[in-house]
Amino acid sequence: MTALTVFRTVVDLGSFAAASRHLGLSPAAVSKNVSELEAHLSARLISRTTRRMSLTEAGAQYFECVTRILDDLHEADSALQAIQNTPTGLLRVSAPMTMTLVGLSDAIPEFLNRYPDMSLDLRLEDRRVNLVEEGVDIALRGSDNLEDSGLIARKLMRMDHVLCAASSYFEMHGLPTRPEDLVQHNCIQFSLSDHATEWTFHKAGRIRKVPVRGRYKVSSSLAVRDALRAGFGLSLIPRMYVAEDLASGRLCTALTDWSPNETSLYAVYPSRQYVLSKVRVFLDFLVEKLRSPTST
Repeated sequence: MTALTVFRTVVDLGSFAAASRHLGLSPAAVSKNVSELEAHLSARLISRTTRRMSLTEAGAQYFECVTRILDDLHEADSALQAIQNTPTGLLRVSAPMTMTLVGLSDAIPEFLNRYPDMSLDLRLEDRRVNLVEEGVDIALRGSDNLEDSGLIARKLMRMDHVLCAASSYFEMHGLPTRPEDLVQHNCIQFSLSDHATEWTFHKAGRIRKVPVRGRYKVSSSLAVRDALRAGFGLSLIPRMYVAEDLASGRLCTALTDWSPNETSLYAVYPSRQYVLSKVRVFLDFLVEKLRSPTST
C-alpha cells in the first residue's frame, strides 16, 4: 500500500523531490519504494533522468489502475469510519422475555426515536444464544455467576429475588420460618435459572443451601408468576416481576430475614475493541434505563 501511494504521489506532483516533501519521506525512501514496485511488476513505470521524469506506457496504464484502487479504498475507509462513529444500521439484540417485557420494552421506542438512522431486531428468548454464530450484537443475560466465555460482559443491574406465594397458599400449607422448611413445600421452579434445583439463603454470615422440589417446573418467569397468583405453590422470583402483586397484597413474602443469592443482569458482546457506535449507544441506553444504584 505504501509503495502504491508513493508511486501515485510522485506522478501527481511530477517529481520525486515533491513527493518526498509531501509524504514526509526521505528522497531515498521515495526512490526505493518506486524501484521495489517496478521490481515486483518486472516493468519500468517511470523514466527518470537528472532533469526530468515521465511515465512509460506501462506506467501510465498502471497509474490509472492504482488511482482507481486507492480512491476506492479511501471511499471504503470513509464509509467504515462513518459506521464506527455514527449510530446507524441494524442492531440485533437477544434478551430474556420476562425481563424485557417488565423492565425494558416500553423504553425501546424512546431509543429508536433518539437514533433515527438505526433499526432494532429485538429477539425475546430465554435461551443462551451463540452471539458469533447467530450474528447477535448484544445479548442480555441474568446469572448468579457469569461463565468465562471470552465475551465482554457489562453489569447492568442487580435483580433482587423474593420468596413469595399467594396468601391462600400460606393459609393452607403454612408459612416457612427457616430455609429448611422449604423441603416440605411445593416449590415452583424456573428451569432456566442457575439455581433451579437448589435455593441458597444468607443471614448474618450463615449460608443455607436447600434442595427444592415441586410439581411444576417451567422455562418462563411469567408462567411462574401466574402459578403463584393461582396459589399453586411458592417460588423464588425477581422482585421486579411481582412488585405490583406484592404491593396489592395479591402475593406475600416469606423468609424476609434471609437474603437469597444475588442474580445480576449483564450485557454481553463479542469484543471490547472496535465497538460499533450502534452497539455503544445501546449499551449506554441500557445502563441509563436498567442500572441499579448498587451496580458496578
